[in-house]
Amino acid sequence: MNAVAFFNNKGGVGKTTLVYHLAWMFAEMGLTVVVADLDPQSNLTSMFLDEDRLIELWPEGRHPLTIQGVVDPIMRGIGDVKLPHTEQIASRIHLIPGDLGLSGFEDKLSEAWPKCHNRDESAFRVMTAFYRAILQSADKHGADVVLVDVGPNLGALNRAVLIGSQHVVIPLAADLFSLQGLRNLGPQLRTWRAAWTDLRTKSPDPDLPLPSGEMKPAGYVVTQHANRADRPVKAYLRWMNRIPAEYCESVLGQTASGDLRVEEDSNCLARLKHYRSLMPLAMEARKPIFLLRPSDGAIGAHVEAVRDCYEDFRNLAQQILARIHE
Repeated sequence: MNAVAFFNNKGGVGKTTLVYHLAWMFAEMGLTVVVADLDPQSNLTSMFLDEDRLIELWPEGRHPLTIQGVVDPIMRGIGDVKLPHTEQIASRIHLIPGDLGLSGFEDKLSEAWPKCHNRDESAFRVMTAFYRAILQSADKHGADVVLVDVGPNLGALNRAVLIGSQHVVIPLAADLFSLQGLRNLGPQLRTWRAAWTDLRTKSPDPDLPLPSGEMKPAGYVVTQHANRADRPVKAYLRWMNRIPAEYCESVLGQTASGDLRVEEDSNCLARLKHYRSLMPLAMEARKPIFLLRPSDGAIGAHVEAVRDCYEDFRNLAQQILARIHE
């Protein structure tokens, strides 16, 4: 299973929009995709599904068709994970719907982590719940790639999600807050990776599927930069060129060259423009920007922007595939 988590503990960097568009692009490229919405805000689910379907998935009481329903037996202490229900968005896109109630799993995960040191089998089942559920879904659908949307924090829920991901892509905005996010995120990933490497040797059940906990940084994506004459404006450029060194030092734990620019940095997977005028059209049509057609209102100058967006995301998808297959 090639699971790629999209994570930054700083919000507002276009993470969910990025995952949504990549799911569609991988499908365009002929790949089968499982998308797991493990951010309790569930914005990715609301991008894929209309309001009527959301009402059906999130009734009063229990939600058996969402990720909360998958882990509900563990949360209640009455069983193990269920095979996830998926919504078929397109022939090659399968969504594990998110749920606002997922945040209720946080305390259970916090308690389980230290218990793994004591070879507590139930604790290992709690810690690997997301990994095992997604693995089942990926196997069922023959997924070529799994995309995981993760909330913007460094809590126990995200720790459990990330140890089940082989790769991590970090979306960034070119601002001070994203740089600070890297300083927090990088050391925490290394701490979790080292701790899980030790813990997984203590599992008492040799038949329980355990994630490797690699969380290998696949690179970063600079999102929503403004363009003027095909170059980022000064306010963005100021922070953008500080990203390569900060990523290298904070995330990779390596000594960085201070004069490396984003466009020269092999860790930069893409710089994505903010297609402001096209986003409302895409939301109305319930499709990614790069699949907008004249019938959706993408006419005139929008036609070229749609074409540019397609190329941007195709290139990014190819970059991610190359990293996860290295």
